[in-house]
Amino acid sequence: MRELGSVVSIKGQIVEVAFIENPPDRFDLYSMEDNPDALLEVYTSASRDSVYCLALASIESFYKGAIVYNTKRTLSIPVGDQILGRAMNVFGESIDGHKDLDFSENVSFFSTNDTSAENLPKKILETGIKIIDFFTPLLDGGKIGLFGGAGVGKTVLLTEIIHNISSKSGSAHVSVFAGIGERSREGQELIESLNSTGVLPSVSLVYGQMSQNPAVRFRTGFAGAAIAEYFRDTKKRDVLFFIDNMYRFAQAGYELATLMNQIPSEGGYPATLAYDMGKMHERLYSTIDNSVTTFETVYVPADDITDPGVQSVLPYLDARVVLSRWIYQEGLFPAIDTLSSNSSALNPNIIGYRHYSAFIAAQKILKEAITLEKMVSLIGVSELSKENRTIYKRAQIIKNYMTQVFITASNKRNSTETTYVTRDETVSDMELILQGRYDEHSPATFKNIKTLKEIQI
Repeated sequence: MRELGSVVSIKGQIVEVAFIENPPDRFDLYSMEDNPDALLEVYTSASRDSVYCLALASIESFYKGAIVYNTKRTLSIPVGDQILGRAMNVFGESIDGHKDLDFSENVSFFSTNDTSAENLPKKILETGIKIIDFFTPLLDGGKIGLFGGAGVGKTVLLTEIIHNISSKSGSAHVSVFAGIGERSREGQELIESLNSTGVLPSVSLVYGQMSQNPAVRFRTGFAGAAIAEYFRDTKKRDVLFFIDNMYRFAQAGYELATLMNQIPSEGGYPATLAYDMGKMHERLYSTIDNSVTTFETVYVPADDITDPGVQSVLPYLDARVVLSRWIYQEGLFPAIDTLSSNSSALNPNIIGYRHYSAFIAAQKILKEAITLEKMVSLIGVSELSKENRTIYKRAQIIKNYMTQVFITASNKRNSTETTYVTRDETVSDMELILQGRYDEHSPATFKNIKTLKEIQI
């Protein structure tokens, strides 16, 4: 006998359903009697005999008094090799213009596996991007966050990372991309970029677009996590998991909580924000056999990194990359603020003594240059002492050396040319710069070069 319910009220994307007999389990899907494709996901209790549900279809599909029945299933998404090179929505429907995906093999959004995190990451995963590999190196199996306001290059940086690691690792990794609150234009550009550079066949993409309702956007991250778990646990593959944008996940939860009249916490965010972030991130771990390495962009509203939605992501990260609007306006790309960024891998036992020593020396020069920049703005470079002029110029050389042309953002996508620079090359070049071997050159000479081999001493 089917377990029935009836729609009591509709408020935005939240539908209250009164159950007639047995209460449903959380995440169960209700379906309309007269429209089976109109689905509701049980989210939380509303009263003793009713529940709040997330509307997963157009809100016009529901009406007060409508009869619904419990399907006794949860949201699921198709998996297998068929999803590599494909883009789909949160319901597993193809959105790339190719054939429909087969649901004969699928996984639930909500993990029930009993594997545990047994592998502590110790190996550095190169991105081929000088400023990241040198100042914020990432551990294979770790999590890295790319923080920045609107228009400072988060998505472009993430696209380059996907390209570089996928093209270098070959079949060693499979990539999963979750677009949470993505603009459809950005999603299309990403697919075209990955396709033109030849790495799309190793990437699976799932999108919950900005124009879609908050319930769909909220579940997109879980869809991506379910796919990542499948490749890690079933296919026994190392996974690169990319999320753009994690702040949109928090924002979708904010919208849903408001519609359910939940008492907000700091900044107006739902009291369950930390729980939701935890449920998402704690699934993205590595086992003794296979790793999940996570890259996530985090939009910073009004460039305020103290925003509670942004801060809720920080406890789960091994590395933090902060993009600066001021650096972006200076024309230095990627516009990363190295003094605000950090990584747990910055340990001589992990990155090696050479890299660690060069990092400490470079950070010291960049910090001293901040004070000198204020002095220069008042009295000019010529009034600095000889020692300070050397420090000031060397800091400019370091900043310009760390700029890099991205192949995914250039007009050379279809060629075999690459802008990938190994970590060893970057460390060796930085040692030479710190030794003063290039002090006689103009800082502008170092802008957008790959390595110092392009400059004649």
